[in-house]
Amino acid sequence: MISRKSLALAAVAPLALTLTGCMGGGEIPSASTPITQAEAQQGAEAHPQLLAEFGGAMSGTQATYVASVGKNIAVQSGLGNARDSFTVSLLNSSVNNAFAIPGGYIYTTRQLVGLMNNEAELAGVLGHEVAHVAARHSQRRQQRAQRDALLGVLGQVLGSVVGGQVGGLIQQGSQYTQLLTLKFSRSQELQADDLGIQYLDKAGYDPRAMSTVLNSLAAQNALDARLQGRGDARMPEWASTHPDPASRVQTALSKAQPLGTGITNRDTFMSRIDGLLYGDDPAQGVIEGSTFIHPQMRLAFTAPQGFYMLNGTRSVSVNGQSGKAQLSLASYGGNLETYVRQQFAALGGEQQKLAPSSMQRTTVNGIPAAYGMARVNNGNSQVDVVVFAYEFAKDRAYHFTAITPAGRSNVFSAMFNSMRRVSSSEAAGVIPRRIDVVTVRSGDTVSGLARRMAYSDNQEARFRVLNALGSSSTLQAGQKVKIVVRAR
Repeated sequence: MISRKSLALAAVAPLALTLTGCMGGGEIPSASTPITQAEAQQGAEAHPQLLAEFGGAMSGTQATYVASVGKNIAVQSGLGNARDSFTVSLLNSSVNNAFAIPGGYIYTTRQLVGLMNNEAELAGVLGHEVAHVAARHSQRRQQRAQRDALLGVLGQVLGSVVGGQVGGLIQQGSQYTQLLTLKFSRSQELQADDLGIQYLDKAGYDPRAMSTVLNSLAAQNALDARLQGRGDARMPEWASTHPDPASRVQTALSKAQPLGTGITNRDTFMSRIDGLLYGDDPAQGVIEGSTFIHPQMRLAFTAPQGFYMLNGTRSVSVNGQSGKAQLSLASYGGNLETYVRQQFAALGGEQQKLAPSSMQRTTVNGIPAAYGMARVNNGNSQVDVVVFAYEFAKDRAYHFTAITPAGRSNVFSAMFNSMRRVSSSEAAGVIPRRIDVVTVRSGDTVSGLARRMAYSDNQEARFRVLNALGSSSTLQAGQKVKIVVRAR
């Protein structure tokens, strides 16, 4: 997601705190280990930076509802003895994500909330994140996080290429995201699931909700993989902090079954999320098929065939087997050649003096542009790094940073040349999607309701995953279901 606040974010100091994001057995920590003063200070300092980094906090009745559920489940952890000990934020992000940080700060994205089907699932997700904090998992990984944060951006990219895959091009300057995407160990994930289930039981919710929301997340990951042409149903580590939920579904269910049942508050939940923004926010740019369009920045480009895009926090990534690229922006002083060299220098960091071996000026669809390339050695491997920049105004430029195996940089040539300006009428035609909760009537079918989904492809598959309906599941009159529609 590229937004106008991205330039200001580039100047924010790095976050010296491990985030406990994951969603991807142990005992409940006692109330004798509450939030410490140091943890509260860390959280308070990080909170506004995290809100900016992850799309900002939403407001209104939906955010108030999420906060109420989150505080209720967080109290069960023993971290705080009152609901006011916690701050729960609904983030304006189209990524399925949830996390928490020391100090009582809990977060979930609107996209993940939209995937849920009852209040118990919402409580389970937030309880899982609180459990990481209660068990002090982040402290155990702090040393690794600090070590990894010192690595240069390019070094991490090269490491992933040498490792056999063209891996995660880490968002430039975004150490928050780097720390967030550090995965917990499997034992820590299972302990957080277990603790979250116990929190659900203590709060009176159906403890099986942890397994059902993990199942929905696994189904969404599999659908995303199919839609994006990926063979691996798990989201790449650099794109998601929800590691392998499919493998944890049965474990979570077995932990919950001995505890009995509780409430789910399905109808209440469905009525509260009615109208929730779904998918990309036009203010942050949207992906439609193979095209990314930003109606406010007035730009659009098309990804190469066989590649898929992810609309990230401060950039758009383009991913494929033969390379990776991302579109982002940085401070621009009016000289494209200088701008390109600055992006190379930023990639290399203090440890590597990276500079383009060649520089070219050109024009793309009437837009002044410049690009440079460097071939980088890393042991027995070589990769090509390209920075392709565009001047949209005297004080505003955007750039692609691309990395491919040596000699393969032309895989992105068509994309570089597809960058164009967006007219006011085209920008006005970008309409967001929202969740519309409807009540099933007699005679309604899955296929019939799915045809109302605001997508041109895979309507029924999207509808089934969104509503946790299996391939053979049918509908009953009076049942509430979610449909994604265009919000005019």
